[in-house]
Amino acid sequence: MSTAEEINTLLVANFGTDPRAIRPEMALRQLSLDSLALEELRLLIEERLGIDLDDVPLTSRDTVAELVAVVHRKAAA
Repeated sequence: MSTAEEINTLLVANFGTDPRAIRPEMALRQLSLDSLALEELRLLIEERLGIDLDDVPLTSRDTVAELVAVVHRKAAA
């Protein structure tokens, strides 16, 4: 499963996001993710992919594509 697919799966399963609504150019806030949800998403990604995102500043203004890119870089490191 690709990084984008992993993140999409987490968004759908844990936050009730409509899979058709997830597009790379969308800001995370457009998916109704507030700061608490972003922290929960960070923890879910870390657990699922076995990576550490503590040094990654994640905001609701980030796009899905930006999140995928940073997670992909961390997973490849």
